[in-house]
Amino acid sequence: MSKQLIIDGQSIEVEDGTTLLQACEQAGAEIPRFCYHERLSIAGNCRMCLVEVEGSPKPIASCAMGVNDLPPNRDGSPKKISTKSAVVKKAREGVMEFLLINHPLDCPICDQGGECDLQDQAMAFGIGGSRYQENKRAVEEKNIGPLIKTMMTRCIHCTRCVRYMTEVAGVEELGLIGRGEDAEITTYLEKGILSEMSANVIDLCPVGALTHRPWAHNARPWEMKKTETIDVMDALGSAIRVDARGPEVMRILPRNNDAVNEEWISDKARHVADGLRTQRLDQPYVRKDGRLVPATWDEALAVAAAALKTADRHRIGAIAGDLAGAEEMFALKSLFTGLGSSNIDCRQAGEALDPSLGRASYLFNATIEGIEQADAIMIIGSNPRIEAPVLNARIRKRWRLGGLLVGVIGEKADLGYAYNHLGTGSEALEQFVAHGPIQKQRPIFIVGQGATARPDGAAVLAMVAKAALSMGVVKDGWNGFSVLHNAAARVAGLDLGFVPGPGGKTAAAMVMAGGIDVLYNLGADEIEIAPGAFVIYQGSHGDAGAHRADVILPGAAYTEKSATYVNTEGRAQMTAKAAFAPGMAKDDWSIVRALSGVIGQPLPFDSLSGLRAAMYKSAPVLSRLDQVDPAPAGAIEGLAKRGGAVTGGVFVPAIGDFYLTNPISRASAVMAELSALKSIAARGAGLRAAE
Repeated sequence: MSKQLIIDGQSIEVEDGTTLLQACEQAGAEIPRFCYHERLSIAGNCRMCLVEVEGSPKPIASCAMGVNDLPPNRDGSPKKISTKSAVVKKAREGVMEFLLINHPLDCPICDQGGECDLQDQAMAFGIGGSRYQENKRAVEEKNIGPLIKTMMTRCIHCTRCVRYMTEVAGVEELGLIGRGEDAEITTYLEKGILSEMSANVIDLCPVGALTHRPWAHNARPWEMKKTETIDVMDALGSAIRVDARGPEVMRILPRNNDAVNEEWISDKARHVADGLRTQRLDQPYVRKDGRLVPATWDEALAVAAAALKTADRHRIGAIAGDLAGAEEMFALKSLFTGLGSSNIDCRQAGEALDPSLGRASYLFNATIEGIEQADAIMIIGSNPRIEAPVLNARIRKRWRLGGLLVGVIGEKADLGYAYNHLGTGSEALEQFVAHGPIQKQRPIFIVGQGATARPDGAAVLAMVAKAALSMGVVKDGWNGFSVLHNAAARVAGLDLGFVPGPGGKTAAAMVMAGGIDVLYNLGADEIEIAPGAFVIYQGSHGDAGAHRADVILPGAAYTEKSATYVNTEGRAQMTAKAAFAPGMAKDDWSIVRALSGVIGQPLPFDSLSGLRAAMYKSAPVLSRLDQVDPAPAGAIEGLAKRGGAVTGGVFVPAIGDFYLTNPISRASAVMAELSALKSIAARGAGLRAAE
């Protein structure tokens, strides 16, 4: 059904359920607003979106009025709506005047300056002066954590932050108390907010009441170069914008991508920027007499090449870390193939994922957007709130609509929505899969690293795949078998076949004492390498891998290179260079190419475009940027046939500390502070529970 309206003299047909504000925007009218936001519930409390409706005695708040609520004209003609009449202009000027009664004149010192909705709308819809002579009220500032700087005297009570925390983040810790002049936004219990997605309120705030605390008073928006790229702090591939001034990344903001992250990002993705500046590797190093000493590129490459050439080809290996781009993994695989070694692995966590079966065996087949169609979700060996906060918010969004049954097998944790906890390990999983088909149309199994990165991970995965087929999770028109990855590099590595070849050793076998003689460590900092092997480390930060290295080759971070990453659902995306790598650090693929030349087996490409042409030929799926191609479900059937013995035991969480999961976050002072606060809060909760 649709409804006919005449907006500013233009006849338009809109669908039932559309609000007046949406209808006006469809007609091309600009409607100012402060409280209204497309992804939040309607509050209707700022009154800035007033429009004039034919027959109405006063202007109407268009955000809170549906087109179906408009009474019909007596003659049956379409309702006439005006967004530019003198009545509307005067009403909006009056609303703006009231909003500015107590708002301080802080624009010259406010971090919101230059990107402030209040500034913009005061210029466009307000009047040139004020008639008020009274003193402005002041509100006591709040300390709600190390991420959000408050200046609540500027607050206009739009309640966007309150609705976001309650509805999206699932942390009901902000609210509006008091009435009239005493009304203020505050935390209920005078404590900091420690949600993994709390800092999104900074983007939602239309004034300077909530701003970035770590970034406070550092720069103005117009001083920075803005680069659209993607996040690699988890495997979701959230769309972000990196703002840099000169060589320094100043801040990271979300971009809109409805299919992936909507317009939210995690606090780690947003505030890890200071980790890009500290503990950086900016020149090569070579270990001499037990100590790492600075070296030139020629010296470092010569030492690395000599180690690889002199060792037995069966005794050399390579491991790719969680932040590696597809280009450097392809180059490294090509190098080791040329050297005759099949000891390569991108699964440093030890996940039992086999790309030879097909992509459907290791992808989030339901897709991130598909979560909103689900009517049942079983989470197995995963804590999505920690492993993928934005994906967890999508689950919560679906749960709030009602009709969603959620079950968990694994760690019992606060996920932000109600669920049935069936048990903590494989015994509970065995009991669950014994049931027959489930009476749901679009069920999803979310399988996390806690279930796959175990000695019996292959058997657990096969059991889940078999259950998915028998329970109707995989059927015509729907594939709910979904593997949730934690590492941004993992899916691209599997797509490229960066796994052991015939007779090759896994990452776990390579890092054991006596496993191999020479190990090429491509940014794998979450795996412990036993003494004995000669280690060539290529990465961006002086983390665990660099401490264990005999040769260090400094690479670029994700904001300093153009690299391809594939997210957990199989969507290929590309980062963009927002700043230059520090010192003598180089693009990672070019380091591998230079090393191949020193070894005497130069790779058959000299440019990034040449590398990508070869890579796309080897793995065509990487060339289809920002697309999700459904993978044939036959891979899940092959996985189910593998079987194996499940040894029992609980599913151990894949991530212990959300804030310290990779070298960049561990170099961040902001992440270290958040980690410490989270630890203190957890200890306090434990003591209260014990009492």
